[in-house]
Amino acid sequence: MKRVAASVASVILVTVLSGATAMPAQAAPALTSTVPASASPQAPSNPVPEDPTDSIRAGEYWLDQYGVREAWKTTRGAGQKIAIIDTGIGRGPTEFTGAVVGGTDVSGVGSADGRTPVGAVDANHGSWVGSLAAARGTGNGRGMIGVAPEAELLSISVGFGASSTKPFTDQIAEAIRWAVDNGATVINMSLTTNTLDWDTSWDTAFEYAFDRDVVIVVAAGNRGSGTDRVGAPATIPGVLAVGGVDPKGAASNDASTQGITIGLSAPSERLIGVSADGSLVQWNGTSGAAPIVAGIAALVRAAHPGMDADNVLNRLIQTAKPAAGASARPDKLYGYGLVDAAAAVSARVETVSENPLGSLKEWIRLYRRADATPSPEPTSTPVVIPPLPPVEAAPAAGSPLLPSRDSVLYGSLPLGAVTLAAIMIALGVTAAARRIRQARTSREPSRTTNEESLTS
Repeated sequence: MKRVAASVASVILVTVLSGATAMPAQAAPALTSTVPASASPQAPSNPVPEDPTDSIRAGEYWLDQYGVREAWKTTRGAGQKIAIIDTGIGRGPTEFTGAVVGGTDVSGVGSADGRTPVGAVDANHGSWVGSLAAARGTGNGRGMIGVAPEAELLSISVGFGASSTKPFTDQIAEAIRWAVDNGATVINMSLTTNTLDWDTSWDTAFEYAFDRDVVIVVAAGNRGSGTDRVGAPATIPGVLAVGGVDPKGAASNDASTQGITIGLSAPSERLIGVSADGSLVQWNGTSGAAPIVAGIAALVRAAHPGMDADNVLNRLIQTAKPAAGASARPDKLYGYGLVDAAAAVSARVETVSENPLGSLKEWIRLYRRADATPSPEPTSTPVVIPPLPPVEAAPAAGSPLLPSRDSVLYGSLPLGAVTLAAIMIALGVTAAARRIRQARTSREPSRTTNEESLTS
């Protein structure tokens, strides 16, 4: 199959950028609750520091609504690496101190460690995404904290649109391989190409990750950014595509989209993000919903070290809370429902033997067959075919105006015979008619003579 060149021209960071506004110095608390003092037997020895007067921490409503604080009683993601394939995570913010343990640049315009944000417009995007996944806060229980605050981050900077001359499909393929080779257990991709199909180079790259037991979480896209339906990579079998909901759990109108490949939903409105320079913004988009789910996937992997990626994904979708507005399961707006971190970490879930979100290998077998069909091999014993009879010499070329043998035999002769017969008949009829007229003429005078000889 030819490379899908059109897709690289419409790559979109799935963020409603108009919704990114600087956070005020103080924000009203939103939907917070007190963490119970008692801890389960599996709880980490040191509780997560929480300053109840901190407006930023209080504004992270998803920590309580989606069971994240409850899941922290069991795990906070230690030992897991989340690769953020995006514009790069900034070096300066305190929230990333100790969180980013490696990185690279695949755009050709960033720095070798992936920590120099790429892009003139959306350079902060990678930092916002990374902060939702695993920010550490600013100390003393204050500042933004990620869903998996003890997980580690890999920063892989990618150039979108005109920010890099390197083909985008090549960048993504390279980024995935680097992430896998450098220990990523979860990969987050908050981007879309706005097309259902994807370049064949992605077949190999995504299979490389799946074969090495890596969970891949991607954003579904936003109507506000022009995505009416999910596009690749959210259409690739085996990835977990994340849709977005508002703070009340209803499908977001602008900060989400629809499609049958959506697997889960998570908050995509009134999100908080740490910019590359350390400033905070409030923003919208499934670009933020995806790292929330990626962080929860890291929590699940940390709580169940022996669990493979297929069962991590199955646990996430099977424990999802039903969405009030869903009409099916999975639903084109909500997927299997709203992600539930506490249930995903602790609930009893039956194991599976394959990825519940589909098989990329099987898809390739069915839809890339024209490219993958091997050339026929010769048989071991040659087959002898008898020669054909010799071909008769071709007749000499003649003028098209002269009659051929067949035209004379089957055309001219029969036509001539019929014409001759018609002439003979006509001559015979003409001769008979002449004789009749002559006989009539020779008799008429004798009758007149006889009449004239009679007396009056």
